Amino acid sequence: MIDIDIRSREPIYEQLIQKIKELIFSGVLKPDEKLPSVRELATRLTINPNTIQKAYKELENQGYIYSARGRGNYVMPINNMSKLKSYDQLLDKITELVKEANYVGISKESVISAIDIVYSKHKEEL
Repeated sequence: MIDIDIRSREPIYEQLIQKIKELIFSGVLKPDEKLPSVRELATRLTINPNTIQKAYKELENQGYIYSARGRGNYVMPINNMSKLKSYDQLLDKITELVKEANYVGISKESVISAIDIVYSKHKEEL
């Protein structure tokens, strides 16, 4: 379900955040579904529980999950997600990618084509 690349330059907690988001977006994790406990996931992935806790906290700050005191962490229902915050974060990411593409000489048309390809690929997965 969640695979972490310990050799990656990307921090483990950021990989974990990305993997959980992918599971939410693809529908594998459903709204109000309980996530594995910090301890359980740390054991399964053989990583420090503080790393899991950091990822869960960031996902909660971004509005993707919520915690129920004493019961665990759950996927936020889509209608309750902070759409504006998510949209602003997405726009920031897109802006950085477009700036980088422009810097390395990738044309606007190539960027749009790449987006179309990625969009089509992920639409089929749903």
